[in-house]
Amino acid sequence: MGSNQHGGGCLFLHANREGNTIQELLKNFSGVLVSDFYAAYDAIECPQQKCLIHFIRDLNNAILEHPYDEGLKQLAGNFAGVLKPINETVDRRGLKKRFLGKFRNSIDQFYKRLAVDGAGEAAGKLVDRLQRNRNKMFTFLDFDNVPWNNNNAEHAVKAVALLRRVIEGHTTEKGLRDTLVLLSVCETCKCKNVDFLDFLRSGSKDIDDFVISGSKQRLRSAN
Repeated sequence: MGSNQHGGGCLFLHANREGNTIQELLKNFSGVLVSDFYAAYDAIECPQQKCLIHFIRDLNNAILEHPYDEGLKQLAGNFAGVLKPINETVDRRGLKKRFLGKFRNSIDQFYKRLAVDGAGEAAGKLVDRLQRNRNKMFTFLDFDNVPWNNNNAEHAVKAVALLRRVIEGHTTEKGLRDTLVLLSVCETCKCKNVDFLDFLRSGSKDIDDFVISGSKQRLRSAN
């Protein structure tokens, strides 16, 4: 599954999730790649933003497994202290770098407080992940309209999970590929607030062109 900050997305079918498949698929990608912590993404040469929700989930799970680990609790509190004001600014101002760039100092301070010495194993692993991905954890602060999570992609994948339950494996590879094309178009229409059926009926092959032509038509009708 692929998506970008402009609201589009594509679903791809492959027999496995080997790293070279992803790297070949994204070798010419020039935007900001928002992804989970799958190591294969690290070799792709473009700005990257790791999904902070994935990190928060792993942090919460670690606390549930080690409820008396004070190092984990401190890490969670410090991370929340950094992310909360950023998220509040996003809610008020949107994903705009001119409003988000001011948080770089607080992030630098957060990293200065990170320590592995004396931390338990669970906390140490998460601290190590933060250190290894330091240049990919808060990339969204330096760009406009880049999210800090990959919720759009995960939401689109739910359509595939629903399809799998409906067909129960009774399909061909060609049929599945054709269906994924339609699902890709459908999910992109949702992101762009376009009626999927209206787009199909229009005969257009470009959703952005369809949106622009619709806007021009409404202007002509108003005049």
